[in-house]
Amino acid sequence: MTDKLTHVAESGEARMVDVAGKPETRRVARATGLVRMRPATLAAIVNAQVKKGDVLGVARVAGVMAAKKTSDLIPLCHPLVLDDIQIELTPDDSVPGVRVEATVKTTGRTGVEMEALTAVSVALLTVYDMAKALDREMQISDISLAAKSGGLGGDYARVDEGSSGAYRESSSTK
Repeated sequence: MTDKLTHVAESGEARMVDVAGKPETRRVARATGLVRMRPATLAAIVNAQVKKGDVLGVARVAGVMAAKKTSDLIPLCHPLVLDDIQIELTPDDSVPGVRVEATVKTTGRTGVEMEALTAVSVALLTVYDMAKALDREMQISDISLAAKSGGLGGDYARVDEGSSGAYRESSSTK
């Protein structure tokens, strides 16, 4: 790791990082997030009783679309050709809520962490949007990078430590 800021020019202004000299490698990123809700709201989603339609299906498509549009939303993010985007939405009665996981893959000069995080964020927002008439107290939380591989930075995997939300880097990134 370098102490130099990669997105700041010598003049101090924000700039996109030049990745032209980096080798193309296989890159994968996985991000996760959660939307908490009332048990009745989760039941309505699972039982397809939400008036706006198939909440989980629409949120899955929204996540895919968001990953593909990440460079339009994040100013210094490179536009990438994405090889695969997988979005999993898992109802969890123990929360209660819906857990979202996005896995994004590419072969390129820069990683897909932002695409995975954007996919999770928009999928969660879509769940909220579609079910807000039932529950305006839903809470979106815990959006984070779970793992990434490829590139010069090496591999990373978040290791959850209890419910505190604390994490530590995996041994492969130290």
